Amino acid sequence: MDMTGVPILSILIFLPLFGALVTALFPREYAPRVALAFAVLNFLLSLLVIAEFSPIAGYQFVERANWISAFPGQTGEPQFLIEYYLGLDGISFWLIPLTTLLTAIAIWFSSDSIREREKEYYAFMLVLETGMLGVFAALDLFLFFVFWEAVLIPMYFLIGVWGGSRRIYATVKFILYTMAGSAFMLAAIIALGIFGLSFGATTGQASGLAYNLDWLQSFTPFLPPNVQLLMFLAFAGAFAIKVPLFPFHTWLPDAHVQAPTAGSVILAGILLKMGTYGYLRFALTLFPGPARQLAPIFAILAIIGILYGAWVAYAQRDIKSLVAYSSVAHMGFIILGIFALNTQGLSGGVLQMVNHGLSTGALFLLVGMIYERRHTRDIDAFGGIWKVMPIFAGFFLLTMLGSVGMPGLNGFVGEFLMLLGAYIANPTWAAFATFGVVLAAVYLLRLFNKMFFGPLDKPENRALLDLTRKEIAILVPLAALMILIGFAPDLFLAPIEPTVEALVQTLQTAPAPTGLLP
Repeated sequence: MDMTGVPILSILIFLPLFGALVTALFPREYAPRVALAFAVLNFLLSLLVIAEFSPIAGYQFVERANWISAFPGQTGEPQFLIEYYLGLDGISFWLIPLTTLLTAIAIWFSSDSIREREKEYYAFMLVLETGMLGVFAALDLFLFFVFWEAVLIPMYFLIGVWGGSRRIYATVKFILYTMAGSAFMLAAIIALGIFGLSFGATTGQASGLAYNLDWLQSFTPFLPPNVQLLMFLAFAGAFAIKVPLFPFHTWLPDAHVQAPTAGSVILAGILLKMGTYGYLRFALTLFPGPARQLAPIFAILAIIGILYGAWVAYAQRDIKSLVAYSSVAHMGFIILGIFALNTQGLSGGVLQMVNHGLSTGALFLLVGMIYERRHTRDIDAFGGIWKVMPIFAGFFLLTMLGSVGMPGLNGFVGEFLMLLGAYIANPTWAAFATFGVVLAAVYLLRLFNKMFFGPLDKPENRALLDLTRKEIAILVPLAALMILIGFAPDLFLAPIEPTVEALVQTLQTAPAPTGLLP
């Protein structure tokens, strides 16, 4: 299918926003079906992107137009330019269908659990999808920041209105943490504008600053070393909070536990990836010198997060809280792969963003399904339920093994590449991170054993119903993708590797600024 001239990315981004408006206009009882129809349509459109994407370096499906320009110079050309600039490459490619798939699944699942303010709930879910897709497609820094901030609004309401008993506390904490990071990033964006104007005036390369990646990469290597360091840290701080990287992780368990199930699926499956994606798209790309010199610090923080997240997950008694802390550990692996700064680590990190979205999204769905039946998430409240819920147990086992990194399932490929990249960069990093893999197996196998094996001695569990056909249909796409990635990883790595190799080349050849660190 020839998609030349079709603004497919704009359609993908703004169709859910239009769907939110339509959902708000329909009667309440139609809201779940209308929202699901728009979400499924958007997922089908994302499959066209998969079909047309070429495994080469560089941006594809590019859409570009002037958006805001001001301060005309003596030549009459704008000194300040913000563009509506969209495009995909190997880093962002798989995040688009992942977002559309998980959003459709989350909306479908919600139709059985959301019983109040349905129109508002589904409208916010679709608005959230618009923000997330915009983050992954934006190639203008200012446009990226607009979408980045736009995501906060629907997530604030989804947790604050439809969350648990401590939802207000969790919501305020989530917003304060994220906005604190965003403030540093905004300051860095403004500073880049000031330095860009000065750079253009002194070099004659341009009359001012455009916030797109092409122009930013042309002058950031010439910034003073201390400025490069501050710019990198400002961006890295915002992304560290979103990941979240230790020690900025404390908002995540509260948000996960209090969010509705669909909110947890989106939060773990997609929103956390905005942070790791930000490192790849902006922090490493614009400031390769500071990234190289500070990589050991980020690797150490990632390893601490891996071990800390696994240890605290083992101590949890709430299933949802356990999965939330496991995300801290798994996101630590992705950061470690990214800051290995080699092809193996970066490729594994990009693939693992998808893997984590699938596995952890499925785990939160399964936790939501059992909570709807028992109205508790206490691990000790279960035991022996394999006998009454064999289908549920089978899906839980598959998802757990994928999360652990069982060979033949999705998690193994990403973890292997990230650990290989870490070993190439520093064998000690790989040694400590591998211990985190063992801990993950310990706390997840312990969870599975306590829930599904042993005597069925609690009367409430004997009457539990197994998964319905709808619940099976919700889980099947995620399970199928976990198996497909495990058995055919090259299908998913092929679009990633050319872009990653180009990024590694940039990191290796960029001049290291002198005097950056004492």
